[in-house]
Amino acid sequence: MKSVYKELGQVDILAFGVHPDDLELSCAGTILKHKSLGCKIGIVDLTQGELGSRGSAKVRLKESRIAAEILDVDFRVNLEMFDGSFVVDQRHIHRIAKVIRITKPKIILANAIEDRHPDHGRAARLVAESFFYSGLRKITIDSTEAYRADVLYHYIQDKNLMPDFCVDVSEHVEQKFQSIYAYSTQFNVQEGDGPQTPISSETFMDFIDAKMRVLGRSINVTHAEGFNINRTLGVGDLRSLI
Repeated sequence: MKSVYKELGQVDILAFGVHPDDLELSCAGTILKHKSLGCKIGIVDLTQGELGSRGSAKVRLKESRIAAEILDVDFRVNLEMFDGSFVVDQRHIHRIAKVIRITKPKIILANAIEDRHPDHGRAARLVAESFFYSGLRKITIDSTEAYRADVLYHYIQDKNLMPDFCVDVSEHVEQKFQSIYAYSTQFNVQEGDGPQTPISSETFMDFIDAKMRVLGRSINVTHAEGFNINRTLGVGDLRSLI
């Protein structure tokens, strides 16, 4: 795990996903948009997705690296927590808090607050607690100094949650789908290539596109991605909400 921490650098946005491909499906457009705006962005996958019906930990790691190149992120690391059985405890919190302290992001993105997959909501809680505890000076984690990001946003995943805000990603849809298709064992799989799953057919991509279109319509653009936040948002200029 020490080698993982050596790959980290300071970023503006730090995006967590419990499984490789969570971020691509839910907020790749937002990542791409903010990269185009000059932001430094890092991705942290908590697990290797080893319990998935298709692929393997080794293959999914390779796929995630291809996706990272498409997204042009500054780094992507995997904390190798156990898929399906990680817990919200001190050990796991400290591993994530260490990443936050090293990378010093202004914004953190994390899994959906609640979702069909139980790992998603549990990962959301784990990152949320790590977000808080990383800022406590009396918590010692190796040689890191206390640091708390400005804000934590939870991207919306499978469940149709009501977003607190949406990001216009209309100009980045094609590249988002390129990053998704980097996971060739998971999406748009032909008959006979392995077990069919709820996400392996082309119709699932229609669902992803339709979800972005519905969210986009709510803010008068073609495609958008939705986010939730567990605290009140504040603005200094009403015009920024247009």
